[in-house]
Amino acid sequence: MSRVRVAVVVLALLWGVVAGPGPAAAAPPAAVPVGLYGWPVPGPPVLGRVLDPEAGRYGPGHRGVDLVAAVGTTVLAAGPGVVVFAGQVAGRPVVSVDHAGGLRTTYEPVTAVVAAGQPVARGTPLGTLLTGHAPCPGEACLHWGLRRGEVYLDPLTLLVPPRVRLLPWEPG
Repeated sequence: MSRVRVAVVVLALLWGVVAGPGPAAAAPPAAVPVGLYGWPVPGPPVLGRVLDPEAGRYGPGHRGVDLVAAVGTTVLAAGPGVVVFAGQVAGRPVVSVDHAGGLRTTYEPVTAVVAAGQPVARGTPLGTLLTGHAPCPGEACLHWGLRRGEVYLDPLTLLVPPRVRLLPWEPG
């Protein structure tokens, strides 16, 4: 096989990895795969409030991001995992999903349609968004959190697509 043909085949394979399946296999627009994780609401949504890491373990801060959405919006699993909690925490309805690598995402205030122990894929409906997450600049906000162990992380980092680098090819 010529070098040009090999290069074309390699580029075609890389494009298939980066671009994903064609239109026939594509999911609905709210869950079109780009990476392993996606927006937990149809979007991209308006960002209401960003992560403000806490000052110490119990210090003030904002341990996630707020996504502005309409009351009744379907909240989706951001990535594949297992629901580990669906219920009330301090009077607020919360859903938590464990993911690979020790990651856990949380979603509130959400009326759950899932139960603990249920496996979910990216884009699986977890429930519907309620009002009640103050201070929200819109009708309602989904508080979306991410942590690894006891360390809170910025959930927006889950949305960064994998970095693809093409290296020079040297025949030999």
